Amino acid sequence: MCGRFVQASSPELLVARFSVDEPAAARHEPSYNVAPRATVYAVRDRAGGDGGSADRRRYLSDLRWGLIPSWAKDPKVGDRMINARAESLADKPAYERAFRRHRCLVPAEGFYEWHGRGSRKQPMFVHRRDGEPMAFAGLWAAWRDAHDADGEWLRSCAIVTTNANDALAPLHDRMPVVLEERDWDRWLDPDSGDVDTLSDLLRPASDDLLVAYPVGTAVNSAENDGPELVERVELEPSLWL
Repeated sequence: MCGRFVQASSPELLVARFSVDEPAAARHEPSYNVAPRATVYAVRDRAGGDGGSADRRRYLSDLRWGLIPSWAKDPKVGDRMINARAESLADKPAYERAFRRHRCLVPAEGFYEWHGRGSRKQPMFVHRRDGEPMAFAGLWAAWRDAHDADGEWLRSCAIVTTNANDALAPLHDRMPVVLEERDWDRWLDPDSGDVDTLSDLLRPASDDLLVAYPVGTAVNSAENDGPELVERVELEPSLWL
C-alpha cells in the first residue's frame, strides 16, 4: 500500500520531466510527508478540440489525495480511497469509470513503508535507485455536491497498488504501481478504454528499480515535514532481533 509519500520536485522540473504542455497547477511547497487529503501534483492527458490523438494536451494538475467518486454523497468517502487495488479496478464501481476514462500519473520522489519487527515498526524510505522522480499509476475523479449546482468541482485521485516485488516484499505485501516512461503515454491516453491492455501495465516494479533505507520516526506524524524526514538513520542491531 502507499499511505505517505514524498513530492518535493518543483513544477518546472515536473513540466520538463513529464513533457507537460500546460502547467495548470498552483505552486506547492515541497512535502516530504504527503498524507491523505493533501493537494498533490498529478499529470493528466486530455483530448484536443476534435478528440484526435494528435491534439492531446498534457496538464500538470492539482488533485486531492483520496478519490471521491462522482456519485458520493460526502467527500469524506475519499479518506478510505487513497489506494486502489490493480486487481479489482474494472470490477469496483468506485474505480471502474476512472480506470476506463480518468487515469493520471502521480509524481513522487519516494514513499514510506513501516517494517514491523515484534512490537516495533521501523519507517523505511523507498526510492528509485537512480534518484529520478517516479511516476505512480493513478486514477482521478471530479465531484460536486449534488445539492449545490453552482458549487466548485473537487478533483481527487487514488494511487494504484499491486503485489510487492521480491525486493520490497519483506516490508509489505503491496506496493504502488510505478510506471516506466515507456508506458506513460498508454496509461494517460484518454481515448484508450481497453481494460485488458491497461491492466497489463499494472505490474510490480522490477526488483532492481527501487531501494529502501531506514529513516527516523518523525515521519510517523503527518504534522511533521521537511527534508530531514528522508535522512538515513543507523539502527542498532538489537532493533532487528
